[in-house]
Amino acid sequence: MKTTKLVMLVMTIAVALFMLIPNLSWAADDGAATYKAKCAACHGVDATGKPAAKIPSLVSDDVKKLSDDDFAKAVTATAKHPGMVKSLTPDQVKMTVSYIRSLQK
Repeated sequence: MKTTKLVMLVMTIAVALFMLIPNLSWAADDGAATYKAKCAACHGVDATGKPAAKIPSLVSDDVKKLSDDDFAKAVTATAKHPGMVKSLTPDQVKMTVSYIRSLQK
């Protein structure tokens, strides 16, 4: 009887953790994962863009000159990112901008 209750308690905790962990902020995608999932297909893994397809480089001197806030606004405001950016939270945009900054060095 005690063993059954213990097994039920452990199973309940396991299910609760399984449902809770994906929703915790510390378990959210970091900037690199977000970039790879949402941006890399067009801008490339190294963020150099595709000039022939008129996809801009994110490591160009022009982008380097932008402040982080201006860069984040440019990313979220452009009409060329229809569904990609709208699904991102402001924190995810900020982390992605930070990741792109690391690629610019």
